[in-house]
Amino acid sequence: MFTFQHLYLFFIASLLLNLTPGNDMLYVASRSISQGTRAGIVSALGIFVGCFVHILAAVLGISIIIAKSAYAFEIVKFAGAGYLIYLGIKSIITKPNVDTKNEKPIKANYWKLFKQGVITNALNPKVAIFFLSFLPQFIDVASPYFKVQLFTLGAWFDIQGSLLLIVVACILGKTKDFFKQNPKVWLIQEKITGFILIGLGIKIALLTKK
Repeated sequence: MFTFQHLYLFFIASLLLNLTPGNDMLYVASRSISQGTRAGIVSALGIFVGCFVHILAAVLGISIIIAKSAYAFEIVKFAGAGYLIYLGIKSIITKPNVDTKNEKPIKANYWKLFKQGVITNALNPKVAIFFLSFLPQFIDVASPYFKVQLFTLGAWFDIQGSLLLIVVACILGKTKDFFKQNPKVWLIQEKITGFILIGLGIKIALLTKK
């Protein structure tokens, strides 16, 4: 199945790719800063599950359909972009997530954050195409265990990336204490989070298959 050289190269490449700031890291960072460490970690776990959707799609061959069909690619792309833009606009126009009596942030809805993490990753067609183009470089495509190898490397990439996102959440989540002591700054930050989400949505909407 795997050779030591292939695994060695994959571990290095996957680590470097996961360390590169991208949509997932920016999404978790914004959630961590605005709603705290737990919110960031829950968002990271949601992204973890969403990424597994792409892994299973790659193993089952569904990702190939998205990669080859311009129509399918556009549907998934605009669905994901629209969802992020919706979350961003909602964050901007809704009432501040602050207890006005005590002047402190209201407890985050972790289940909602988890679902949002799943959806934002699962509806990113670029992730599906990434797995199809990246993972096969490190496995034997002629092997009868091709799908097992694909799933194993995909799972490792997902786990590694999620652990790094959790670290990001733990680091940036500490800034929540600052916002608790500065309610006015918190209100501004909530709007900034909304604009970040809209920006991520626009970025996905502008994606093209390469």
